[in-house]
Amino acid sequence: MDISRRTALLAAASAPLAGLAGRAGAQTIAPVGASSATLPAAPGAALAPRPPMGWNSWNSFAGTITEAQALETAAIMREKLLPFGYDVFTVDIQWYEPEAKSYTYNANPVPALDTHGRMIPAPNRFPSAKGGKGFAPLAAKVHAMGMKFGIHVMRGIPRHAVKLNLPVLGTRLRAQDIADISSVCSWNPDMYGVDMGKPGAQEYYDSVFRLYASWGVDFVKMDDMSRPYDAHAPEIEAAAKAIARCGRPMVLSLSPGETPVLRGAHVRQHAQMWRISDDFWDEWAQLYAQFTRLENWTPFRGPGSWPDADMLPLGRLALGDRDTRFTPDEQRTLMTLWSIARSPLIMGGDLRHLDAPTLALLTNREVLAVNQSSTENTPLFLDDGTKVWTARAEGGADRYVALFNVSDKERDVSVPLSLLGLGAKASVRDLWEGKDLGAVEGRVSARLASHGAGLFRVKGGLRRGRPGG
Repeated sequence: MDISRRTALLAAASAPLAGLAGRAGAQTIAPVGASSATLPAAPGAALAPRPPMGWNSWNSFAGTITEAQALETAAIMREKLLPFGYDVFTVDIQWYEPEAKSYTYNANPVPALDTHGRMIPAPNRFPSAKGGKGFAPLAAKVHAMGMKFGIHVMRGIPRHAVKLNLPVLGTRLRAQDIADISSVCSWNPDMYGVDMGKPGAQEYYDSVFRLYASWGVDFVKMDDMSRPYDAHAPEIEAAAKAIARCGRPMVLSLSPGETPVLRGAHVRQHAQMWRISDDFWDEWAQLYAQFTRLENWTPFRGPGSWPDADMLPLGRLALGDRDTRFTPDEQRTLMTLWSIARSPLIMGGDLRHLDAPTLALLTNREVLAVNQSSTENTPLFLDDGTKVWTARAEGGADRYVALFNVSDKERDVSVPLSLLGLGAKASVRDLWEGKDLGAVEGRVSARLASHGAGLFRVKGGLRRGRPGG
């Protein structure tokens, strides 16, 4: 039997949301200047002071990426994306599975393991891992390119390690002593949960992250964590504790969602980014749903505390079978929303087929500055068929304004300058087009295509009758 993660998760992503912010009709959501400033600083603020940027293999390679493909992709990333801040290169799921073939999983996997029940790279796919070297040689090459190295891992302990009852490093205990065989992932057959109430459980996680540290891992995407959150909270805490003890700084990213907003205070204490939804793919219904989710997470956004709307399914996807289904307008909406809401920017498309329009979308420096450097990012108000976000530009009083047309027809979208706190007249710059639009009075407006977006920098304080610039 094959198990498909995409089939299991896709339906839930576009289900109706019981949104905390979204209601019919126009309404003010929060005053300009509202932010997460009242929250204490997140413990991981120094680890991830800005939303992480990078590339991940899932959207383009599923679980099949090889060492040769990873190095080829990393070289392209160094040339095309690193100059713009994309610096985290991540090998996603099942790098330990010798027979990984697609987006479906072998129901009875025999993964590559070390003698202490820890996953290691499958040597037929990652030849440099032979001889107990693990990912250290690949990580060293990625580091030499000026980038960080990340891996995907699953919650728990390998089922095969439990079957073999392998010893837990640093203890007299074995895998069967710490495994919770009732705690299994609904869409992946690789792992059992770890019972954190048992002796040896924390020691197991400590040994796993010390292994990753010895390889030179900088970023860990840990899956099957955020749902059901309360059931997995002890292992979330265990992973964070193990990272703190491993001797190497690592960003911890939790997946998949949706992480419950009511657990925001807890998750930001233990992880630096966490998924707000199930797997996000290139379908308008899923993109539309992310608006409400990102609105709901507004109070928890800040250094070391990044609600993650998931990877960017742009360009060539799905093992090369197709290009993104998002229209050009929807692609701009995606990048605009992720930027104004400061979601991590993790490209998922196959960089070997990176075309000029996709590259331009990913590398607009003025748009990326919104993602990396803005503050007070807030959904200003909602109206039927439109959405508006605002943020403060770094180092001044200028405001960023994102206008979205989520309706099925072209329309004007606008926001009064008074709601931005900028007075009656302001100058406007279109960030996507890189053009100064001059002075406006009363409101910022744009004619937007269906499912389209505009992103602007607005400078207030102009006197009536004074030219804008």
